[in-house]
Amino acid sequence: MDYLISVSFGELTLKGDNRKDFENRIIRKIKKAIESFEIDEFYKEQGKVYIKANREFYKEMIEKIKKVFGIFYICEVLRCKKDICDIEQMTKKLIFDLDIKEKKTFKVFINRVDKKFTPKSPELSKMLGGVVLKNFGNFLKVDVHNPQIHLFVDVKEYVYGYVKRYKGFGGLPIGSSGRGLLLLSGGIDSPVAGFVMGKRGMEIGVIHFHSYPFTSERAEEKVKDLAKILSEYVGKFTMTSINLFPIQKEIASKCPEKEITILGRIFMMKIAEKLAVKQNYNALVTGESLGQVASQTIQGLTVVDKLIDISILRPLIAMDKTEIIDIARTIGTYETSILPFEDCCTVFLPKHPVTKPKIEDITKSLSLLDVDSLIKEAISNKKVYNIKNEQ
Repeated sequence: MDYLISVSFGELTLKGDNRKDFENRIIRKIKKAIESFEIDEFYKEQGKVYIKANREFYKEMIEKIKKVFGIFYICEVLRCKKDICDIEQMTKKLIFDLDIKEKKTFKVFINRVDKKFTPKSPELSKMLGGVVLKNFGNFLKVDVHNPQIHLFVDVKEYVYGYVKRYKGFGGLPIGSSGRGLLLLSGGIDSPVAGFVMGKRGMEIGVIHFHSYPFTSERAEEKVKDLAKILSEYVGKFTMTSINLFPIQKEIASKCPEKEITILGRIFMMKIAEKLAVKQNYNALVTGESLGQVASQTIQGLTVVDKLIDISILRPLIAMDKTEIIDIARTIGTYETSILPFEDCCTVFLPKHPVTKPKIEDITKSLSLLDVDSLIKEAISNKKVYNIKNEQ
């Protein structure tokens, strides 16, 4: 008998002709995630990938594999030959490893992929349940409706048994759903937006806006730290950093104070759009949530959409803050996001920002500015960072 890691694909079963391509994408990502470990066996069988390595590192390997999108479950499994005696020994070993100290219930689940194998599933389930009761009956009893312990046995070319399943994030493999340029701030929402779109298979790049010298270099380092955490899930990417401060000064000196926030947002979108087109991104991605701040009213979002040609994806649009925070905690960005460093949105913040902007008013204010020159200058002074998590 051998201990292995098994990886189950999730949503891919629904993708028909695309399944093979999607599986290959995920397999490449899995191999990349565990490239620092010495692998003895790596093979695919009936919709699952099996990996054999030094069991000492399985816990660490599973944590890395869990961050690959498109995976439903990861398990540590015992593999044996299709021999009844071996299967019974495997069953005893799986339950023994649980080190049960109190009374619990269990159920045996059989997945007989090899239909030529006998006995059939009901008989095999009954047989293995008897093995458990004979050897561990002092602590275990059968409950077919709500068992505490699930004993899974898959009969394929080999027989695989397991009792613990670690849930992956599911979704689609990175790169299967186009490319999106994420507007990454130092807040809670935008890293979550990047994660959510990555989970849907989108390849992510990043643009960040700051207002140096009114925002500090440490604030930008915070954003780079968030980007590195995000890269654990979406892979390496380029982050472009843009100083918005000269544009904000122009807006503040020539436009109505109440429109400073929405006009600054429009410039961010226009700059991001320029870079996206040049770098072959298909859409912009933001962390906006409807009604969360003044610029995120339906009227504000509509005005921005009318002034931007590229698609703007807002995956958090209907989420409340607690939902977003829950995801941020899960992916490990929350503690970094709440560090007290300022972002560009706090510069020239109006006392009473417009919440229901009209397109004609915003267009009139933009006409007071040399929009093209301001955008060109901002892009010419950009900084570019290659982001890759080194863990």
